Amino acid sequence: MGERNQPSSGIVTRKSLFFLFFMTSILFVMSWFFVLRSTENSGLVDRSLLPDSKLFSLTNNDSSISNSQKPVESMRNRAILVDNEGGDEEEKETPKIQSVVKCKSNNKEPLKVFMYDLPPEYHFGLLGWKPEGKTVWPDIRNSIPSYPGGLNLQHSIEYWLTLDLLASEYPEIPRARSAIRVHNATESDVIFVPFFSSLCYNRYSKVDPQKKQSLNKELQAKLIQYLFTQNQWKRSGGRDHVILAHHPNSMLDARMRLWPAILILADFGRYPPTVANVEKDVIAPYKHVIRTYADDSSTYDSRPILLYFQGAIYRKDGGLARQELFYLLKDEKDVHFSFGSVQNRGISKATEGMHSSKYCLNIAGDTPSSNRLFDAIASHCVPVIISDAIELPYEDVLDYSEFCVFVRTSDALKEKFLINLVRNISKDEWTRMWRKLKEVEKFFEFQYPSKEGDAVQMIWQAISRKVPAMKMEEFATKVGLFNLFDIEWESTSLVFQIDN
Repeated sequence: MGERNQPSSGIVTRKSLFFLFFMTSILFVMSWFFVLRSTENSGLVDRSLLPDSKLFSLTNNDSSISNSQKPVESMRNRAILVDNEGGDEEEKETPKIQSVVKCKSNNKEPLKVFMYDLPPEYHFGLLGWKPEGKTVWPDIRNSIPSYPGGLNLQHSIEYWLTLDLLASEYPEIPRARSAIRVHNATESDVIFVPFFSSLCYNRYSKVDPQKKQSLNKELQAKLIQYLFTQNQWKRSGGRDHVILAHHPNSMLDARMRLWPAILILADFGRYPPTVANVEKDVIAPYKHVIRTYADDSSTYDSRPILLYFQGAIYRKDGGLARQELFYLLKDEKDVHFSFGSVQNRGISKATEGMHSSKYCLNIAGDTPSSNRLFDAIASHCVPVIISDAIELPYEDVLDYSEFCVFVRTSDALKEKFLINLVRNISKDEWTRMWRKLKEVEKFFEFQYPSKEGDAVQMIWQAISRKVPAMKMEEFATKVGLFNLFDIEWESTSLVFQIDN
C-alpha cells in the first residue's frame, strides 16, 4: 500500500495516452489548416491580371432600373435581379458600388505539374496523329495536330492545357508561365492526366460492330486500371490528380471511380455533390465558337437587336424554361428568339446576330451551362443569365456582376418581367458593362502559344488555388484524422517513472 502512494511514479493507461496523442494531432492539423486557409488566396492568385472588381453591377437609381426590379446581393459575385413588386414593408437601401482593393501576388512560382506519359491513343492519337518510333508526344516545335472544328471546339480544354504543358519544356516557345511540367512526381503540386475525354466522347462513343463496346468506354476502363496501379495515385488516393471531363457526358463510366481527383468541368449539372463540388473541382469556360468581335467600336444605338437568343428551344429537365420564354418573347419588338444549329451557316448567323445585339440570353438547357455565355462575351453582348444552378469559371476572383445580368428563372417567366427589365437598364449602364466585357474577354480565350491572362493561364491558376486544401486533406489523412491511427497498443498499462 505504501508503494502505491509514492509521488515519484504514475500509471498511464493506454486509453489516456491514445487520447492525449489524438488530441495533440488534431490541434496540430487544425493549426496548419488555418495557416493554409489564411494564405491560399493571396499567395496563389495573380490578381494583377484581373480588372478592378466591384461588388454590384447595377445600382438602384431612376436612370438605371425601376424600383420594382432591384439587384440583391448573392453568393459568388452575383447581383441577381428580382421582382419586388410585392413590396417589403420597409424599403431596404441598395448597397452602393464599392471598389475592391486590387492586390498583386508576391508568389510568382508556377504550378509544378507532373504529366503521365500516356500512350497516344488517349490524347493526340484520337486526332489521327501517329507517333514515330517509341515517342509519346508530337514535336510541337515542328507541327501541331489540329483539333476538329465546329461544336467539337467548345469542349477542347484538354487539348489546350496539354499543349501548354508540352510547350513549357521548350524555352524558345514564347508562353506565359502559370504552370510548368516537371518529370519527378515528388516535386509536383499536381498530377495531370492527359486523356482527351470530351473528344473521345464526341467522336468515339458509338459501338464498333466488330467490338462489344465503344472506344470511349474501353479507354475509360483502361485508364482506371492504369491509374490505380500508379504509385502517385496510391500515395494521395488520387486527390492531387487533375482529370478533364468538360463535356457533361465525358468520363461517364469512370467518374464514380476517379472522383477524389480535381475534375475540370463545365458545370456540376450531372454530378452528385459527393463526386464533384466547388470545394475541390474547377469550372472551366467553354471555347467560344463564334468569331471574336475585333475592333468593336459599337454603341448602344448601333446594335439594333435588344435581346438575342438562337439555339435549341425545346429541352428537357431544367431547359423547359427556354420554350416558356420563347412564347413570352417571340412577338416582342426588337427581340430575336429563334431555333438555330450549326447547319446552314448557323455559326455565321449567330456571329452576326450577337454582334448586332445589346443583350444575349443564356438560358439553362439540359445542363446549367452552355457555350452561349462565352459566345456572348466574345461578342461584347451583355449576357442575361437565367440559370439558377450555374457555376461560373474563376468566380472566386472574377466579379461577373460587372458585365452580366442575373435573373432568377421564376422571375424571368413572369409576363413582361424580362423585357421590362432590359428596357429599363440605361444606356450608360449598358455601356459600362460593354466596356467591362472588352476588358475580361481575354480571360476566356484559348490559344497556342498561351498568353498572360488567357483562359489556359486562368485555369492553371484556378487549379493552384485548390492545392492548399488538397494538401491539407492529404496531410490530415496521413496523420490519421480521417482514418485514425493504425497503431498496435499493448494490452497492458504503460508505467512511467516521474522524477521529482
